[in-house]
Amino acid sequence: MNTSRRLLVAGLLASMLASHVQASADPLSPGPSVPDVSGLHDFDFLIGDWRIQNTRLKVWLAGSHDWFEFGGTSSMRPTMGGWGNIEDAVVCAPAGTYRAMAIRSYDPRTGQWALWWLDGRNPLGGLDPSVKGGFRNGEGTFYGDDTFGGKPIRVRFTWSRITPTSAHWEQAFSPDGGITWETNWKADFTRVR
Repeated sequence: MNTSRRLLVAGLLASMLASHVQASADPLSPGPSVPDVSGLHDFDFLIGDWRIQNTRLKVWLAGSHDWFEFGGTSSMRPTMGGWGNIEDAVVCAPAGTYRAMAIRSYDPRTGQWALWWLDGRNPLGGLDPSVKGGFRNGEGTFYGDDTFGGKPIRVRFTWSRITPTSAHWEQAFSPDGGITWETNWKADFTRVR
């Protein structure tokens, strides 16, 4: 092999190695496509401290129409250089006050957020399965799969009525793969600071 051909092959190998090292060194690297960062700041509205007024259905997926109300607080901070956030919540439910945590991360490969919930009443039970989605026209919708009462369900989280000082969140379950939905938890957020 002549010298110019060796230099060309060596240059190509060095270039390929440098690309591989750079991609593997950056865990957020989406690979060869352009990252979608259009939704990266969608949860910035939630940064800060909040008072929460919760309304929950007493019995879920049983045709109940009885609701109860209770308070709570929340404090959300960005993490991972803005690619994620953690929400620390105090839930003042009638059965007793407990702590919980929402964990969110943004995936630039899909342009979606993933959200997990960790309930302080069962800290060794693990995170709830994630819901994934994003915001469109000022409203966020996130879907996931879980079980309830030993049966598979679809879960939907929605964020709406977002202003600098308030926001509304809802959780709904579907026992039939998303054909019908039962909203079982609503939360109205009011900014404290």
